[in-house]
Amino acid sequence: MSIVTNFPLSVKSVEEFVRILLPEGVGKDIKGEVSYSEDKILVKVEIDGREAFIEEENLEKVIEDQALIMLKGGLLKAYKKNYPWGSLIGVRPTKMTRRLIQMGFTKDRVSKLLNNMYLATLEKIDLLMRVIETEEKLLNKKAMNMYIGIPFCPSKCRYCSFASYEINSSLGRFYAKFVETLLEEIQLVGQLSKEKGFKYESLYIGGGTPSTLTAEDTIRVLEAVHKHIDLSNLKEFTFEAGREDAITREKLEILKKYGVDRVSLNPQTFKESTLKALNRTFNREHFDEVYRDIKEIGFILNMDIILGLPDESVDDILNTLEELKKYDIENLTVHALAKKKGSILYRDDFEESEVERKIVEGAITKLITEKGMQPYYMYRQKNSLDWGENVGYSIPGAESRFNIEMIEENQQTMGLGGGAISKSIHKDTEYNDQIERLVNPKDPALYIAEMKLRHNKKIEFFS
Repeated sequence: MSIVTNFPLSVKSVEEFVRILLPEGVGKDIKGEVSYSEDKILVKVEIDGREAFIEEENLEKVIEDQALIMLKGGLLKAYKKNYPWGSLIGVRPTKMTRRLIQMGFTKDRVSKLLNNMYLATLEKIDLLMRVIETEEKLLNKKAMNMYIGIPFCPSKCRYCSFASYEINSSLGRFYAKFVETLLEEIQLVGQLSKEKGFKYESLYIGGGTPSTLTAEDTIRVLEAVHKHIDLSNLKEFTFEAGREDAITREKLEILKKYGVDRVSLNPQTFKESTLKALNRTFNREHFDEVYRDIKEIGFILNMDIILGLPDESVDDILNTLEELKKYDIENLTVHALAKKKGSILYRDDFEESEVERKIVEGAITKLITEKGMQPYYMYRQKNSLDWGENVGYSIPGAESRFNIEMIEENQQTMGLGGGAISKSIHKDTEYNDQIERLVNPKDPALYIAEMKLRHNKKIEFFS
């Protein structure tokens, strides 16, 4: 493949774009030509004997790489591709859209830009605008959030790329020392936070599966948090219980005692043969028992599902959505399956199930309408189904601030535990932030060995 243009661009970005959205264009030569007339910019694209044009107002002073954006849109037009999200891939669409609005563009003008330059459908643009409307009520740049990663699970799901190691695997022998190291890190971060005057608005314990912690260690971790971290500014405290095979009523009562107000219980699908094939144990009777305990004890409850799992038909997805109607939940997160490089599915090079988008989206719309939910955060991933996005729905007032702040990269993040990412955010320009990341090791043994070294870097990182 050769890429010849009369304007500078990232060749790697174009190659990746073609690989994901235009597999029939892989290896084909691409020619791009930009021209200007008055206040307009015109990009002509040629590939594989095809050509296409996109014209738009010249906004290069405020939209970085406008010609590259239009080149990608032109490639889709050349092959007559009509993806719902157009050329928007590997980005946080809401973050980009919010920035344009902050620059003074009206929502109507932004919608037209997204439709013309990126070829996004009006339906998806409407979703973006609805999410942004909710986000704007909750975003708070002055506060921080905290994430604590527990990198152990009962079993490793084949689609998972997160920091997750089977508790009964060889790495499980590091569990006890991991907990001791985490307790020490919580104390050190507490000292740093006190010195810096950090105010945490949300705290999220994730993983892995945090409920893999024993009841005794759950108490120890939560007691350490309360002892060393100033929680006076906290507005939400989430514990991703996640899997029914790792949660008990005893653990739920411990969480409630120590101030956790949100938990996740994630079926992913209600087709048990799919879960078994994905190395995820599932007992529906126990799942329902845990659900009843969660509601009785009084948590805000989220459930996750994944669309497009291997060998699942549209009917299987519709059945999962129908089953969700049985549960009184405040939050629902709908994921489009992505083939991530860290997952076994990626290595197995599986074929994605074909999903009839309109039928599935119609059923989702019906479900959330019946439950009185609205979309409040969303993001897209590379290697997802071409139409897919991950969307969080919530009843009004039960939105997760942590989810919103993480996706929008609006707040600084203090990351503790295995695989946790700390983020330091500084204003770069009037409308852009510079974001630096400091990553804790995923591997429990490496985390244990390097925790103090990483913490010393963290002191410098947040200075």
